[in-house]
Amino acid sequence: MHETDGPYWLEPDSDPALFPDPSFALEEPDGLLAVGGDLSPARLLNAYRQGIFPWFSEGQQILWWSPNPRAVLYPEQFKISRSLQKNLRKRPFRVTMDTAFAQVIAKCSESRIDKDGSQSGTWITEEMKQAYIELHRIGFAHSVECWEGEELVGGLYGVSMGKVFFGESMFARRSDASKIGFAYLVKQLTAWGFALIDCQVHSDHLASLGAVDIPRDHFLALLDHHCDPFEAHQGPWQLDDAIASGW
Repeated sequence: MHETDGPYWLEPDSDPALFPDPSFALEEPDGLLAVGGDLSPARLLNAYRQGIFPWFSEGQQILWWSPNPRAVLYPEQFKISRSLQKNLRKRPFRVTMDTAFAQVIAKCSESRIDKDGSQSGTWITEEMKQAYIELHRIGFAHSVECWEGEELVGGLYGVSMGKVFFGESMFARRSDASKIGFAYLVKQLTAWGFALIDCQVHSDHLASLGAVDIPRDHFLALLDHHCDPFEAHQGPWQLDDAIASGW
C-alpha cells in the first residue's frame, strides 16, 4: 500500500487487512479512499469491518470507498408507510432468505437505480458477482427473495458481520417487491438483536424508509462496538416462522 497524488494504491498481493485510515478518504469524489487490491473474502471482510466498501464499474480498477457522512438505518427506526403496510398485510409475495443468492445478485446486476437515485447500467461486474457468491458460500453474504409463484420478482443482498448488516443492492420486478423484502429483513434482524443496517450513501428512497446520515467517525465507532465476529449470524439464514407467516 502506498500513497499517490489521489487515493492510496493497494497492491494485489498486499496484506488484505491493511487499508488506509478512512479519514484519508477524498472529499471529491466523496469517500474515495483506495484503488487496487483484489476482492478476496479476506480483503472484503476486512474492508467492511473498517467501514470501507468496493464500488466501481466495468473496466475500472477496484475502487474502495468510505464516505462522510454515512447513511445508516437503525432497525427500530424503520418507517413503514401506510400504503406499504397495507400491501404487507395482503402478502402478495412469498418471502425467503438465502435460497437464491446467485439469482438475486444477477437480477441486481441488471439495469438499475444507482446509489444516487439515477437510472444507470450495472456496477455489479462479473468479478463482483463471483466475489459475493463466495462470501455467501462461506456464510457472510445473505439474500432476501420475494417470489410470485416460482418467479423471483424482488430481492436484496448484503454482508453481515456481528450485529451489523451492510446492504449492497436490491431489485424489484413488481411494485413494492424490494420494499417488502427489506421490511422482512428488518423485522428478522430486529428479532436477532441487530444494531445497525449500513446503507452507504444517502438517497431519498432510503430516507423514506428511515435511513439517516451520521458522521463517519460515529459510524466507525458503531462498527467497533457491534462488529464482533463471534456474534455473527453466519449463513444460511432463514426467516423465523412467526415472521415468515406475515404481518
